[in-house]
Amino acid sequence: MGEPLKPLKSSKPLHIGIVGAGKISGAYLSTLERLTSVRLTAVTDLDRSRAQAVADQAGGEMAVVPSVADLVARDDVDAVLNLTVPAAHADVALAALGAGKHVYGEKPLAANREEADAVLMAAREAGLRIGCAPDTVLGTGTQTARKAVDDGLIGRPVAATAFMTTAGHEKWHPDPEFYYQPGGGPLLDMGPYYLSALVHLLGPVVKVTGASSRPRAERTIGSGPRAGHTFPVEIDTHITGVLEHADGALSTLVMSFDIKAARLPRIEVHGTDASLSVPDPNGFDGTVELHRGDAWEALPVSAGYPDAGRGVGLADLADALADDRPHRASAELAAHVLDIMLTLMDAADQGRALPVNSMWERPAPVGGH
Repeated sequence: MGEPLKPLKSSKPLHIGIVGAGKISGAYLSTLERLTSVRLTAVTDLDRSRAQAVADQAGGEMAVVPSVADLVARDDVDAVLNLTVPAAHADVALAALGAGKHVYGEKPLAANREEADAVLMAAREAGLRIGCAPDTVLGTGTQTARKAVDDGLIGRPVAATAFMTTAGHEKWHPDPEFYYQPGGGPLLDMGPYYLSALVHLLGPVVKVTGASSRPRAERTIGSGPRAGHTFPVEIDTHITGVLEHADGALSTLVMSFDIKAARLPRIEVHGTDASLSVPDPNGFDGTVELHRGDAWEALPVSAGYPDAGRGVGLADLADALADDRPHRASAELAAHVLDIMLTLMDAADQGRALPVNSMWERPAPVGGH
């Protein structure tokens, strides 16, 4: 089994201030409130009522503060959990780092390479930690699959496939326009989950090629008070890519808002001796299956944080501080994933293969080794 979510070795937990009290905050609270390695101390949001709701959910022990500046200035905040909208990720991270606070944020790390580089540089100069979702790769699903690959159960990795196909988020989201504007789309929305898993399994990506399309110029909202409202599509909504990993394996990626239905696997990894079926990278667990030539067989859980949820990456960062080791859901990984996605979009626009210039070293596995 993988490591449990253990408390800090230090007697003092890491005090956390939350910036952003939207829907995702509830998932984080359900994980963080059962850990002794962190303590939630403050929260802020543009909508004070939402911040108050988060404080109430946490048992009323969190201070509700009026602004990011007020939150990062507090003595009872050691690290900032950044749950703002993607466009604000870099600004909030820089404010926290400037105030001497560690940061853990939702994906993506930043809106572009320049912002990501600025955040990484600020953290290095301040000697502070910065982590970034997704932390789903630290669960038993991806980590058990990684152990199978590392232990040579599939032989030498040759190829992988990753598919995220849906008809579009406007079917269920009441305000879906941002998914179809610059900064949105299936790759930037869901790609971090799939690409983080692929590079955990197969290592960094060094080159990409791809193609993209925009089959529909308009979309219609399918639920909520604005159902029936039509809006323009400003970006490509179907993206196909081929990723070349540093060790030579090739991954085929399909990210689409244009597929009505499919029976495609989430992720599969194929080697010279066997094939591996990997569970949904948007989740923490799931069954890993191995096919050695006769039939699929379920592998026992052998690595990863068990019973994990959103926020396990922050808990891992807290333990890493206490253990003086690198944390696993790192900003460097998030920056590499962002670079892969942006380079793939450039390659699709230009119709040619492009190098991925960022590099990243795989972190230590979670248990099992």
